[in-house]
Amino acid sequence: MLLDDNQTRKNKLKNTYNGVFALIIINLVIFIADKGLRIGFIQNLYLNFSSPAWYQFFTAMFCHANWAHISGNLFFLYIFGKLVEEEEGVVGVVSSYLICGLGASVMSFLFHGSSAGYSLGASGAVFGLFVVSVLIKLSWHWRRVLEVIILGQFVVERILFEFRQTGIYDGVDHVAHIGGALVGVGLITVLMRLEPVKKLH
Repeated sequence: MLLDDNQTRKNKLKNTYNGVFALIIINLVIFIADKGLRIGFIQNLYLNFSSPAWYQFFTAMFCHANWAHISGNLFFLYIFGKLVEEEEGVVGVVSSYLICGLGASVMSFLFHGSSAGYSLGASGAVFGLFVVSVLIKLSWHWRRVLEVIILGQFVVERILFEFRQTGIYDGVDHVAHIGGALVGVGLITVLMRLEPVKKLH
């Protein structure tokens, strides 16, 4: 959608998902350093609500509480990250992950900032990838319509669930998930508006 159709097809043929695998490896390395090697300073990368450092808004999206936490996030990162990278390449998927993850951290801090605690995990960024992966496929081609229906119903159900869970304390940062999804919508909206300008040049 954001690239010339011919260029997109060429990218798909030679795509090895370097962006997705790079993100997965970074998450795994930090998890091993934190939970396996017990390197203490890794916990300084969590988003600390009471006294946040600027870099924690970025680093928290690469940290996880336990194996169940990271395994679920990496599964969805692999599936939906590949869909984004197929369309937008390495820069597209990495940028989407970082921007949506940052938005998730900011929204989480704004909502929880008065409380003591931490936020960590890739799920906010992954929820952004959920949305991006659907919106970049919007087209009237029948295959695209089918993809959007299949992916879209899953994404909508997940987001509605997060809204229902907001305010319920279960150890999950549902606000961050919603924040990542909203930033994903905003990101694609901005890029869609920029596309006609690019074509004029």
